[in-house]
Amino acid sequence: EGATLATGGSRRGIAVSTLAEGRFFAAGGFDDILYAFPVPEWRLAECSALAQQLQAFQLLVDSPRGLQLLQQNPLPGGKRWLVWLKLDCGNGRAGIRPTDPEAVALARSIARGAPEAVELVGVYAHCGNTYGCGDIPAVRAVARDTTNAVLAFVAR
Repeated sequence: EGATLATGGSRRGIAVSTLAEGRFFAAGGFDDILYAFPVPEWRLAECSALAQQLQAFQLLVDSPRGLQLLQQNPLPGGKRWLVWLKLDCGNGRAGIRPTDPEAVALARSIARGAPEAVELVGVYAHCGNTYGCGDIPAVRAVARDTTNAVLAFVAR
């Protein structure tokens, strides 16, 4: 009920951190779900099932290996993997640093490598480094730094 309220009743545009959550929301009528974790090889079959079931199942890629995994396992029926490039803007948990020389190359590879199988949707950063902040100004500083890092990366 909370997710339906949070999406204004659209049941679209949610992010989940586990595939169990993704299946739960899919069963509840949500059809636009981002799995906000870089695609793990051992979960590819589950990701594929959700991608085939939903109008838009999106996932993160943060390495050439993750992209290769999707390219080598295309979805059936002409459907494409919907991919966000996961940037690490200071959280240190997952993603490629936006200043890493390989980051732009990875974005280009996602966008151009196998357009019939993979579609680059955008870039994604999670401000998990706010968890340790002690006050609102500190949270704002992390958000500002993350925004600046993402915008600089997109400009490149």
